[in-house]
Amino acid sequence: MAVPSVLALSADGVAPPSRRRRSAGRWLRSALLNVAAVGGVLCLLWVAAALVFHLSLIMFKTGSMSPTIPTGSLALVHQVPAAEARVGDVVTVDRPGRLPVTHRVVSVDPAQDGRARLVLKGDANPTVDPAPYDVATVREVLWSAPGLARVVVWLGSPWVIGVLTLGVAALVTWVFWPRERGEQREGGGRRGGRGRRRSRGRRRVDVAEFRT
Repeated sequence: MAVPSVLALSADGVAPPSRRRRSAGRWLRSALLNVAAVGGVLCLLWVAAALVFHLSLIMFKTGSMSPTIPTGSLALVHQVPAAEARVGDVVTVDRPGRLPVTHRVVSVDPAQDGRARLVLKGDANPTVDPAPYDVATVREVLWSAPGLARVVVWLGSPWVIGVLTLGVAALVTWVFWPRERGEQREGGGRRGGRGRRRSRGRRRVDVAEFRT
C-alpha cells in the first residue's frame, strides 16, 4: 500500500533533465544581467565622480618619472588650483600646442591672480625642466598603477570595441528573447507557491493509494 505513495513522491521530487536545463539557462541569464548591471552602475558612478570631483585618467608613455611611475602606467589625477600645489607633488601641466607633462614639483611661486609659476623635474631626469610653467590649474596625481595603460589602449582598439558591442547586443537579445511555452508554464506554475505543489503531491498519493 505504501510503495506507490513513495514512488509518486520520489518521482515528483526529481526534476526532469529539460527542466534542469531551463533552470540553468535562467540562472545564467540572471547572472549575466547582474554583471552587466553592476558594470553599468560603476560606469555611471565614475562619470559622476569625474564631473563632480574633476577626476580623469592619464597614461605615461615615457619613463621620465621612473622608477616611481614607470612607462605604461595609468594614473588617476585630480584638477586643483596651481597655487595649491606643494613641493614634492606629482602634477600634470598642460602645454599649449604640446602634450601635457607630468613631473614632480620642485618649487611653487604663487601669483596674485590665482595662477602660479611651477618648476618641475622628472624623477629620472638629471635636471629640472628647461622653463617654469605659468598655469592656473594642474592635475595632481592621486594614484597610479604600472602596466594598466596597455590594458586601456587594448580596450580602445576598434576590434575590441566591436567585439564587446556585439557581445552586449547578443546578451540583450538572448535575455529578452521570448521563452518557450513549457518554460512559461513552468514559471507560471512556480508563482503559485509551494501550496500547489503540495496539493498536487497529495492528490497523486491519494490516487496511487486508491488504485492499489
